[in-house]
Amino acid sequence: MATRQSADNAGHASVKTALRVIEIIEIYAQEGRSLTLTELSKRLDAPMSSCLGLIRTLVSRGYLYETGKRQGYYPTARLLHTAQRIAHNDPVLERMQPVMESLRDATGETVVFGQLQDNRVRYLDVCESANPVRYITAPGDLREPHINSIGRAILGASSDQTRDQVLDKLSFTPGAAHAGVSRETLESQLRQWREQGWYSNFGESFADLGGIAVPITIGDAIYGLSVAGPLYRVQPRAAEIVAALQAAARGLGSHAARHADSPIPPQEPRA
Repeated sequence: MATRQSADNAGHASVKTALRVIEIIEIYAQEGRSLTLTELSKRLDAPMSSCLGLIRTLVSRGYLYETGKRQGYYPTARLLHTAQRIAHNDPVLERMQPVMESLRDATGETVVFGQLQDNRVRYLDVCESANPVRYITAPGDLREPHINSIGRAILGASSDQTRDQVLDKLSFTPGAAHAGVSRETLESQLRQWREQGWYSNFGESFADLGGIAVPITIGDAIYGLSVAGPLYRVQPRAAEIVAALQAAARGLGSHAARHADSPIPPQEPRA
């Protein structure tokens, strides 16, 4: 019993250490400057001794360097080079990036690629629009699936069992944060969206945001690919954006390709 408890404690400590390292990297991304040990300790809300151990390890591995005793520490280029090597060899994103870039150029809007993780949409990659007024987000961001075009696309393409498992854990209580529509209304909309082959979010997550998505199947995993931007630009151009998304889906040979030749209804798309 004691041995198992010791193993559990060691595992918890390892997870906490890993989380601290990630938090340090994110703090540097937010601050954009050298940080002293005292500043890092305060930002992490961690004891100076624990923080010093992490910093010394990162320095010894070549991921941080000392900018001077008063200035503190800053990440080296090794972090960037390591991330670039990882990204270059990503089996999914390597395939998706040229498709996303082409879609961004064709629509002029931000393109997002994501999947469901723990009942929420995780953005895996983003190709940001060059427009001054645009949708801004980043890889790693999380969204509620029932009011997100990617989440809706994945739910619509998933099995009944998988969809029910996700919906069972979402809040549809009126007045709750991100409650959106009722579950019955959402399920009805998902059936309609599945028939037309594309999924929308017109001002439901953010008042001025419009998003249109299609499901993408790679291997045995279902992803979502969306075009998002200011509602006043996206909604009137829905037919054009849907055509571009479906062309991208056909190019990938995805699940969404079976809808590629479906006529786009002339009426205003449903929200």
